Amino acid sequence: MPTQDHWITTPVTAGLLRGALDVERTEHGVLPHRLPARARAQCADPQLAMAEAQPSGVRVVFRTRATVLELDTLPTKRVYTGAPPRPDGVYDLLVNGRPAGRGSVPGGNTVTIDMATWTTERRSGPVGTLRFADLPDGVKDIEIWLPHNETTELVALRTDAPVEPAPDPDRRVWLHHGSSISHGSDTESPTTTWPALAASLGGVELINLGFGGSALLDPFTARTLRDTPADLISVKIGINLVNTDLMRLRAFGPAVHGFLDTIREGRPDTPLLVVSPLLCPIHEDTPGPSLLDPGSLGTGRPRFRAAGDPAERAAGKLTLGVVRDELARIVSQRAADDPHLHHLDGRRLYGEADSAELPLPDDIHPDAATHRRIGERFAELVFTPGGAFGDR
Repeated sequence: MPTQDHWITTPVTAGLLRGALDVERTEHGVLPHRLPARARAQCADPQLAMAEAQPSGVRVVFRTRATVLELDTLPTKRVYTGAPPRPDGVYDLLVNGRPAGRGSVPGGNTVTIDMATWTTERRSGPVGTLRFADLPDGVKDIEIWLPHNETTELVALRTDAPVEPAPDPDRRVWLHHGSSISHGSDTESPTTTWPALAASLGGVELINLGFGGSALLDPFTARTLRDTPADLISVKIGINLVNTDLMRLRAFGPAVHGFLDTIREGRPDTPLLVVSPLLCPIHEDTPGPSLLDPGSLGTGRPRFRAAGDPAERAAGKLTLGVVRDELARIVSQRAADDPHLHHLDGRRLYGEADSAELPLPDDIHPDAATHRRIGERFAELVFTPGGAFGDR
């Protein structure tokens, strides 16, 4: 075991991070962000602030001969009143691209959320240490995937051998935007979110802009997609617009056009895939908003319900069925002049047969097994020859 005199401390900088679009210096170290500062300044929503600072798809990447490494972090964990304790966030270790370990960091800050009133209470906690030992000898490329569901300040990286930046991967960059399902929802670890699984199977480098509760056609998100270098772009649109009851059909169509127009301002020829919602039975024909079922609080398994009325569709309220039809129409219309624009019905990733076999545990979010199925389906449909991203 290395002694204190044998440790080499390497500053964690943007050069060691992949999947982050911005890095904020904090009192303790650095905080990766998945939206740039200008975008963050344009929205004061605490839900978005929490989601974009949770580093889904962000990893610390370097090359080293080290056989032992430690990463000091300050996580911020969520505690939900009336729900069972959430497990500590998971860090996945990859060595030369292959899984080589998994760990967690106890302690840290906590944010307690009362799901009945959506009030929060924050408490400060200590920095913790992630440790991986007995790594293989020789030069190797290390990836530490940060927890997809915990805000993670990076404080210090220590190794028993020098660290240097890993070479740029000779792979296409896939930039994806979506909701909590793309963010990772209830999967088991950062490399098992469906976008991470699909990226691995497709042999691409992932930048994941899945934001829990916040895939809302925000103009600053469209500008971020426009301005971020990428070879492939996908946008998964719909579930958050329905379950927040954010807009009506009259606003939805022009908002989608504007969102896609903005992306095309900077990426006119990049393959661009529009993905409609996965099956979600409670909102197929019933508008939002989604509300917690009061009867499920305190049961250890909170569930959501659709609080709208199907009759409200006549007044322009959105359902997933309405959203799918409109997205298909819009993409078909635009594709006449945009040969690089593609559409995927989300029910091909998770549909009625899948719902019968793997129902959504809380009626909105997929579990780990379902994430795996969605990731495998996406890779098969999109990254293979003939798929939207299959042709180089």
